[in-house]
Amino acid sequence: MSKSPATREFARRERPLSPHLTIYRPPITMTMSIIHRITGGALYFGTLLVAVWLMAAASSQPVFDWVNWAFGSWLGRLILFGYTWALMHHMLGGVRHLVWDTGAGLEKHTASKIAWATLAGSVLLTLLIWIAGYMARGA
Repeated sequence: MSKSPATREFARRERPLSPHLTIYRPPITMTMSIIHRITGGALYFGTLLVAVWLMAAASSQPVFDWVNWAFGSWLGRLILFGYTWALMHHMLGGVRHLVWDTGAGLEKHTASKIAWATLAGSVLLTLLIWIAGYMARGA
C-alpha cells in the first residue's frame, strides 16, 4: 500500500513540540503572574533594607547617618524606588487574585484589563508615593 505524495510530504515535516518564546507572545495575565512572583522575591531583599535601616536607627548616630547617606545616594534611591514599585505591584497583584478568588473577572478580556490596570496602578502609586515623599521633605 503506497502513500500519496501529499501524505509522505506531511509525514516528513518536522513540527515543534511546543511553541517557543520567539514565536509565542505570552498573554498579559501570564506576564503579570511572572512579575508578581519576581516582585515577591524582590520584597525579601527590600525588607532586609528596611531591617538594616531600623537596626541603624537603634544603634549609634554615625551608623544611622551612614545608612541614611547610602539610601540617599542615587543608587540607594533607585533601589528604594524599585522596592516601592515592587511593593505596590505585588500588593495590587494580590488584590487582583483576591478578586479572582471571588469568581469575578475571570473572563479572558476582563482578566487582561485587570492585569493592565495592575501594571498602570503600580506605576501610578509608586510615582504618587515618591512625589508625596519629596513634598513632605520640602525637597
